[in-house]
Amino acid sequence: MFKPKGRFPSKPAPRSASAGPKKGGNDGGEKALPYGLIYKQNYISAREKAEIMTYLKTLYPIWEMRYSKNNPPPENQKQRPLLRPVYWLGNWQFACLNYYHPPKGIYNRCVTAEGYPPILEYLIQKIEALVHDTYAPRDIPRGWHLNTCLINYYGDQIGEDGKKNDCARVGEHKDFEPGPVASISFGERAFFQFVSSQGTESKSNAVFQQWLDDSSLQIFGGDKFKKHLFHRVQRVDRKSGDSFPLNEISNFETRRINFTFRYVPDEHITPFHRLSAEAKEDVQAYVEKLAEHSDFFRDALTK
Repeated sequence: MFKPKGRFPSKPAPRSASAGPKKGGNDGGEKALPYGLIYKQNYISAREKAEIMTYLKTLYPIWEMRYSKNNPPPENQKQRPLLRPVYWLGNWQFACLNYYHPPKGIYNRCVTAEGYPPILEYLIQKIEALVHDTYAPRDIPRGWHLNTCLINYYGDQIGEDGKKNDCARVGEHKDFEPGPVASISFGERAFFQFVSSQGTESKSNAVFQQWLDDSSLQIFGGDKFKKHLFHRVQRVDRKSGDSFPLNEISNFETRRINFTFRYVPDEHITPFHRLSAEAKEDVQAYVEKLAEHSDFFRDALTK
């Protein structure tokens, strides 16, 4: 098990409110980025990566449907599965509950989930310290801490005929959780874009783009990159030959894994047994599936 040599302050001494944003978010020698963006190549050491890969082998990702009985598809749309298997830590935002979306979509959206393993706790301490040292106080909400993590598995869906369908992408969207968002990538590199968009009927314009490499860290925050622009993953390479087998999922070939860490205020995170009747009905089958391999979710079903 990973044992950090030291502790990193999760809440460094705050910079004065009048202080301007610090420039850059990279180590020396890397290209300077605009305020709001941090990108660090090779942020995760080989030892840390090995610990994380070992942990991932204990997880059983699930494949969720986008809608449910109490959240049916909008008019002219059909029920559909997500493009990739997922797993959440900290709290689980089920697709059929419409995810966390302030100001109205805050309750019965985030279900208490398993905590982080020691290696991720250690990395989060470092990342939170970096955020406090880099961003202006106005861009870090009161109480901000990276208490939720979405693990996305990018790759190809494999049909019954063996044909592969490349699903390694994410359409333009915003992460509505308050404050900076951090992500760590493993496997093939991904082409990531921030875009301006006027809606589904108009063409989006790329404002900033970059490749996210294996073992890299990306953080984005501030009004421009967090609130005003959308972001998307356009494609994922196939150059390194990386492949990550998934437990109990044989119709998907994973070549990239991404951890996205975000913040949900604690008062908006709800234990499964306290969900509304409709929300509980919609996610009951998912929690039962998770409980097959998770003591945490097995206990959640008995309360």
